[in-house]
Amino acid sequence: MASSSRMLTVVVLAALFAGAMAVKVKLTVQKGSDKKKLALKIDYTRPNDSLSEVELRQHGSEEWQPLTKKGDVWEVSCSKPLVGPFNFRFLSKNGMKNVFDEVFSTDFKIGKTYQPEY
Repeated sequence: MASSSRMLTVVVLAALFAGAMAVKVKLTVQKGSDKKKLALKIDYTRPNDSLSEVELRQHGSEEWQPLTKKGDVWEVSCSKPLVGPFNFRFLSKNGMKNVFDEVFSTDFKIGKTYQPEY
């Protein structure tokens, strides 16, 4: 009985891990981004799913800041300069949560596409 339970645990964890790895994300910094604002086009590829929420956590902070979607661009503005490297948390419409740490730094380039390391 104990080995069946362990086997089920292994199968469930493998499925969760495989599902998380199936997500492909690319973030392209858009015109209008500066030291106090990030505007990102986010390419989120997961079959039959799309993004519903995106949040940013700056370096040294515990707080997650929500990004606002305007057309196909996600934006966040702050009163003080942003502090990288930046961490992102995504929630999909199907309930998948992903956190990507240190995706890119404060010296980002407009037009450059950044991909989280998995």
